[in-house]
Amino acid sequence: MAKVTLAVIVGNRDFFPDRLVTEARADILKLFSEMNIEAVILDENATKLGGVETYAHARICAELFKKNADRIDGILVSLPNFGDEKGVADTIKLSGLNVPILVQAYPDDLNQLTVERRRDGFCGKISVCNDLRQYGFAYSLTDLHTVHPLTPAFRADLTKFTGVCRVVKGLKNARFGAIGARPGNFNTMRFSEKMLQSFGMSVVTVDFSEILGNATRLSDDDARVKAKLSSIRGYAKSDSVPAQAMVRMSKLGLVIDDWMKENDLTASAIQCWNSLQQNYHINVCTLMSMMSEQLMPSACEVDITGVASMYALQLASGTPSALVDWNNNYGGDPDKCVLFHCGNWAKSFLPDIEIKNAEILATTLGTENTYGAVAGRTPAGPMTYARISTDDTHGIIRTYMGEGEFTDDPFETFGARAVIHTPGLQKLMRHICKNGFEHHCAMNASHSASVLEEAFENYFGWDVYRHQG
Repeated sequence: MAKVTLAVIVGNRDFFPDRLVTEARADILKLFSEMNIEAVILDENATKLGGVETYAHARICAELFKKNADRIDGILVSLPNFGDEKGVADTIKLSGLNVPILVQAYPDDLNQLTVERRRDGFCGKISVCNDLRQYGFAYSLTDLHTVHPLTPAFRADLTKFTGVCRVVKGLKNARFGAIGARPGNFNTMRFSEKMLQSFGMSVVTVDFSEILGNATRLSDDDARVKAKLSSIRGYAKSDSVPAQAMVRMSKLGLVIDDWMKENDLTASAIQCWNSLQQNYHINVCTLMSMMSEQLMPSACEVDITGVASMYALQLASGTPSALVDWNNNYGGDPDKCVLFHCGNWAKSFLPDIEIKNAEILATTLGTENTYGAVAGRTPAGPMTYARISTDDTHGIIRTYMGEGEFTDDPFETFGARAVIHTPGLQKLMRHICKNGFEHHCAMNASHSASVLEEAFENYFGWDVYRHQG
């Protein structure tokens, strides 16, 4: 997981004890060291104790932040006492930073409400938030109104906040590759490039003929093709796959890798049928699985907003995501269902992963043309599902997210598959259908819904539905 850098503002008010500011800086730096977070923070000699309480202090602190703007992912405002709300807000305004902000205030000790130790952070936090709102800044709050940094509660707050910072920064700078056209029968994969671009997400397109043409021109004896073939064989069991299909996969994977690097792409969405099978005679699923496992998520059926959803979950958790179909009911249990694809899931989801043919596509395209899908079953564990969708009619981006569990319930079929339990599943399905969401969603083996909810709603201003049963 990439290291997060936070700019730190330690608020101060001059008639409170100086030692509280000194202690706060030490607490924060200790916690950051333990959590592998880098700090951009005033030196103790740059202002009075390294705190911010005047406009002059705000200018000095803002200049420090400007010099480090390229590496700052978020801002922590820490209030060891009441703090100075204008000093905090002016610092952020003058810095020009447009990143998530977390406001933390220290609690008072009932046994130390003396002139020497009294904080009043409980009240000061309200004032700081009022000023941030007046200045037009979005900001995040700790779960408890006041919380000491060196407690499990604040560690959880900071873990969530750094996830929010990764999601916001990552999506604002994402470059998605669209390889080929969406399947003609899938209107559900339509989306607005312009709407995504307005939030910083770029889409780079390429005609599939260019990719396939470059792949067919590669020699079987090319050293790079052989190296790619070795990596595929090392990735998953492939005993049932014809040798020539493996070579074709290697060539295609090499060309896609090169195109992704040339265009500095974050993730991809690929036209997985029918042109590929009819003209190149393999499935691209294994290559997509490998990219997702390497934290370069790849979605099938040119589902760009689907891969954006995968990437958001990956940023939140630091682990691979997969694109799935909400596919089957699980018997008569209203809170369980089957997630499926034929399949392209990262091997993190499939301990028993094996490269096979895509059995459903094989019924119309021929078994010999569909080798390259991965198959396996996801074991029990935590899961989060999420979807980003552009609603062109209303000019907004709609999203939903929620949490559940992968289960070990009996289930026999082919492809990449999982059985999940999420409370209130029928309510969720009604929401998906009534609001015209796609049949795809992204999943991740974590509980990360709160991170996405905060990032999407607070910092992007998207329409958010957080399903909670």
